[in-house]
Amino acid sequence: MNPFFSIIIPAHNEQNRLPGTLKQIFHFLEQQTFSSEVIVVENESTDGTFEVAQQFVKQHANLHVLQSKKGKGAAVQHGMLSAKGEYRFMCDADLSMPVDEIVKFIPPKLQDFDIAIASREAKGAVRYNEPSYRHWGGRGINFIIQTLILPGLNDTQCGFKCFRADVAEDVFKRQTLQGWSFDIELLYIARRHGYRILEIPIHWYHFSDSKVSALRDALRMIQDIFRIHAKARQGLYDAR
Repeated sequence: MNPFFSIIIPAHNEQNRLPGTLKQIFHFLEQQTFSSEVIVVENESTDGTFEVAQQFVKQHANLHVLQSKKGKGAAVQHGMLSAKGEYRFMCDADLSMPVDEIVKFIPPKLQDFDIAIASREAKGAVRYNEPSYRHWGGRGINFIIQTLILPGLNDTQCGFKCFRADVAEDVFKRQTLQGWSFDIELLYIARRHGYRILEIPIHWYHFSDSKVSALRDALRMIQDIFRIHAKARQGLYDAR
């Protein structure tokens, strides 16, 4: 029987953060009444991420460790299409959102949705320990995203998103971007096919060892947005 819930964790050079994250996630899941699985997708790490994840397999039969080519987008895609859950949740390895907030993204707490995305900007969201330059840099990036491709979505880049299984199967099979901008492409595809996207306010904690570089990633993202529009004009997101 397939599990009710899948958690997909992309992991690149996460040997230090992954153990604490997995301990919190399994502690949370053990308190729930629904069935679940956890999928760690290691992607071309140069540290011991894969070996660390494999150690947890010995303790948790519902943990699966996969490997993927480089790129967060590629890792999430591989995990989502390998998952079996009725609801599939992508989760950053830093666990900057408290694990207990996961219940906001699935029934019975949330009903009648196709995709639920964590938002640090929706009413009720709270940010902790975030430097002002990081906050305003993020708002600048979101302004570009809303202007060029996804109007009305206030936080497309937060790394926590939940998909119904059938939606995940449809959207991730159409995904082409493998890097940082994959979230934008996925949400664009979802809107193009009429799926309902809800923004869920969360409590979010900034960690100083974040791998995000605002300027570098913003420039790369703008290039990717134009690639997405070009692919849409070619009908690449509509073909089955």
